[in-house]
Amino acid sequence: MLQLDGVRIVQGDFRLAADFTLETGMLAPVVGPSGAGKSTLLDVVAGFFAPAQGRVLWDGQDLGPLEPGQRPLSIVFQDNNLFPHLSVAQNVGLGLSPSLRLSRADRARVESGLDRVGLAGMGGRKPASLSGGQQSRVALARVLLRARPLLLLDEPFAALGPALRAEMMDLLRALAAETGATVLMVTHDPRDARRLGGQTVLVAEGRAHAPQDTAALFADPPEVLRAYLGDG
Repeated sequence: MLQLDGVRIVQGDFRLAADFTLETGMLAPVVGPSGAGKSTLLDVVAGFFAPAQGRVLWDGQDLGPLEPGQRPLSIVFQDNNLFPHLSVAQNVGLGLSPSLRLSRADRARVESGLDRVGLAGMGGRKPASLSGGQQSRVALARVLLRARPLLLLDEPFAALGPALRAEMMDLLRALAAETGATVLMVTHDPRDARRLGGQTVLVAEGRAHAPQDTAALFADPPEVLRAYLGDG
């Protein structure tokens, strides 16, 4: 499980407190007003930014001493982290080997991963030739092959239209169920949070609140969430 133990984040005048536990295998949308610290929270879990106080633990292990690449996680940003000069298969293969020295078995795993996300036969193409939804699928295929137990996503589908966003959310849910991964996903769209389900982390007013059942939270949102949703 993921535990943020008395974490305090300080960046200039910005302050954010987080003290909660997320059970293994949980799907957790991260929502809240712009500038509240949603992406910063993911950065601290990933190891890109150290908290001023407290610890980030995975299954009881303090991740503080570990560099981002050593942590048991994968992260997907809005731009999908794709390298334009590499083929689709090579971008996915980076999940197995940063040097792209892939064995025959590795290449077979890449093809299998592409097939799993609906991109069979597209390994030779470049990212620029793909649609936004297809690029998102490449990013998900790569994290599928990395097989890390914790998956962080920072508004990965923000540039997609509603129907395609819903399709990608369903694919994310399926992949998480298949791998048993714990998922933290920042989104500005409440429809994404409702579709992902699980337990939502509300980031607002200087605090990342403990995860709450997503359906229950949106059925009876606190005042700060109502204001963000425009229901206040």
